[in-house]
Amino acid sequence: MIKTIEGIYQDGQIHLTQLPQDVSDRSQVLVTFLDTAKIDPTKLRQLIDRLETIAVDDLEELEGGV
Repeated sequence: MIKTIEGIYQDGQIHLTQLPQDVSDRSQVLVTFLDTAKIDPTKLRQLIDRLETIAVDDLEELEGGV
């Protein structure tokens, strides 16, 4: 399962803008830091959608589904 949730990094901690649903207490995550001053919010949403698609395809391949 792949989920993307926005958050803010502050004082060494990541604060999520929403709590993830159906995620175990010990789930692996990937964190990407963005320079929001240089990224158009619409293009950012498109990038996130594309990354989720790529991640799902790769995960299915790893699990032997493709």
